[in-house]
Amino acid sequence: MQSRTHTCGELRRENIGEKVTIAGWMENVREVGGSLAFVIVRDFYGTTQVVVEDEALLDQVKKLNKESTIQVIGTVRERSNINRKIPTGEIEIVPEKINVLGRCTHQELPFEINHSRKADETFRLKYRYLDLRNPEVRDNIVLRCQVVAALRSAMTEHGFLEITTPILTASSPEGARDYLVPARKHPGKFYALPQAPQQFKQLLMTAGFDRYFQIAPCFRDEDARGDRSPGEFYQLDMEMAFASKEDVFEILEDVLPPIFARYGKYNIASKAPFARIPYLQAMDEFGTDKPDLRIDLRAMDLTEELGSCGFGPFEGSVIKAVPVSECKLARKAIEKVCADIEVQAGSKAYWFKTDEKGTVAGGIAKFVNADPVVLEAVKAKLSMGPNTLVILAAGNRSAAQKTAGVAIKMLGAACEGHMDKEKYEFCWIIDFPMYEIGEESGEMEFCHNPFSMPTGGMDVLLKAERGEIDPLSIMADQYDLVCNGVELSSGAVRNHDPEIMVKAFEMVNLGEEEVKTKFPAMYNAFTYGAPPHAGIAPGVDRMVMLLSGEESIREVIAFPMNKNAQDIMMGAPSAVEQKQLDELHIRIEQPAE
Repeated sequence: MQSRTHTCGELRRENIGEKVTIAGWMENVREVGGSLAFVIVRDFYGTTQVVVEDEALLDQVKKLNKESTIQVIGTVRERSNINRKIPTGEIEIVPEKINVLGRCTHQELPFEINHSRKADETFRLKYRYLDLRNPEVRDNIVLRCQVVAALRSAMTEHGFLEITTPILTASSPEGARDYLVPARKHPGKFYALPQAPQQFKQLLMTAGFDRYFQIAPCFRDEDARGDRSPGEFYQLDMEMAFASKEDVFEILEDVLPPIFARYGKYNIASKAPFARIPYLQAMDEFGTDKPDLRIDLRAMDLTEELGSCGFGPFEGSVIKAVPVSECKLARKAIEKVCADIEVQAGSKAYWFKTDEKGTVAGGIAKFVNADPVVLEAVKAKLSMGPNTLVILAAGNRSAAQKTAGVAIKMLGAACEGHMDKEKYEFCWIIDFPMYEIGEESGEMEFCHNPFSMPTGGMDVLLKAERGEIDPLSIMADQYDLVCNGVELSSGAVRNHDPEIMVKAFEMVNLGEEEVKTKFPAMYNAFTYGAPPHAGIAPGVDRMVMLLSGEESIREVIAFPMNKNAQDIMMGAPSAVEQKQLDELHIRIEQPAE
């Protein structure tokens, strides 16, 4: 053992009387009466109490700052005040020698190590090496290692080969901003860090590798969210040749549940087959394409019943309702939920409720009660019994669905009996639209992955070209994997036919020459005969976040960036010397203030 005979989490009652050596960080020192000190030594594996009774050693310890690294040589004895909360709580070490291995020169630490999670995030990221000494923070990184090892083992057992793909590649339009790397030997040209190994894994299928995977680093210049880290993230990237989406489903339905049940905060995970929900149905019933199936609430359409009830915001709007049976929330609590929904959804929520006798009261009840026919229609549509709360949303279809989706999520957590929290519930979202109108461009764009096979192949694209169908009605053979309301991954059956690929890109005004220019390797490879293939890439960071029960993805990454994509510990991004810029033929022009 390096500098030690035992770790700080290893010694037990059976080691009493042994001469041992431990090494670690001096976590705490507690002096008693000036002649005795209790020193807690911590390493990766745990903590051990050291009782300093020798005057010279006591003087040595007093001069050390907490978090100094020390080596303790001494004898194990039984501890008089046993601490049942830690594995080493029955023993302590009486030292005969203490060696300082690494002195901490700071009397004041940025934060208390064991309470670092309460510190300001800026300090935690700046002093991440100290934050990681906290056992709670460390355990998340250990969990990540265990999960990655389990994923590798499971994929290998299923016949997949782990193949690494390039980090320096060509820029391509894949939905997010690229990180660009200037090419010194090719002035004016740039490499791009891969947003995903998408093209490479499809080329591997074309090359004849039947099953591929890797724990792949991906790079996207996009803003941070609670479940998305800016800059760099990792995914379980996989692809299968001669495969349909059902083949992909079968693999992940076999690989993921045992890992989630073993390593997760909860020990129950969905069994195969996972629920399969078409995208349009998910939006209509759950108000989101990331439904949390642990919640039993659903959105229902009341446009026909309440569209003419006389309530202004409902006129000409789509009206969605979320009924909650046996709801015990009082008026103030209901109004607070509605206010919270409005903040998160960006549009107003309304309500009414039945009392113990089934009478509708509260909120917009007078509009529901105004017409007995309307009242009975609403009660029948929602199967309303006594003590049923109804939250309503109104607006265009998208806005009403979004508000209803937020309501389902909040009510599931707030109303007892409507959410089974302690399990992992997976589902597949299928049948996504192939195209959408871009919010910024106002023109037709790919909805998700441009390399997905359109459902119906060339025939459906030609029908759209001839004006026989609306291009926005075209579906893609694409699917998302969702767990507990978190999207883990998007995947698809790939478009492996160069003629269909060109036609699909023509729908978004990219011609054949542009396809050949932007995707030369893949286009050319497909002209040499490509097998049908399909794949997916669940996010490793998001999986570990779910397993650990953390709210922020930064808690499961060893060295995360902050929300502004800055590594404040290393000082990145940073300025570089003019010499480096000259070598790369780059001139910096600062934007005008």
